[in-house]
Amino acid sequence: MTRCTAILRPLVATAANAHLAFSLPGEQTPVPRRVKDYIDISEFTSLDDLIRYLQTIRDNLPEGHEAEMKIRGDEVFGKRLTITYFREQTPEEDELETKYAGSEADDADIEELRHKLDEVPYRAADRKQR
Repeated sequence: MTRCTAILRPLVATAANAHLAFSLPGEQTPVPRRVKDYIDISEFTSLDDLIRYLQTIRDNLPEGHEAEMKIRGDEVFGKRLTITYFREQTPEEDELETKYAGSEADDADIEELRHKLDEVPYRAADRKQR
């Protein structure tokens, strides 16, 4: 029995080197965000199927993918090949990140609150020995 499973799990990552963006002095160009995707291939795959599957993956990788392949897992849960690569964010992912990402003003407010809390005197409560 041959079986090949692929599981895609996106992980958002900032891509500082995603694309070289050229701009005029004083002009800011946003750096595009990229997502790190994972493809897992189970250990129950024939060699011919594995070769075809890897060729298909390679042929469909986006430009600037920085793909890597590793063997993961252990003897108890089984081993698998894991291929990781970078791709551009989809418009839906970009919309969700914009919706849920905190702004710089929020970060500044949180940092200010943290400093205020650091200045609050703390006295350890007396604990009764049992």
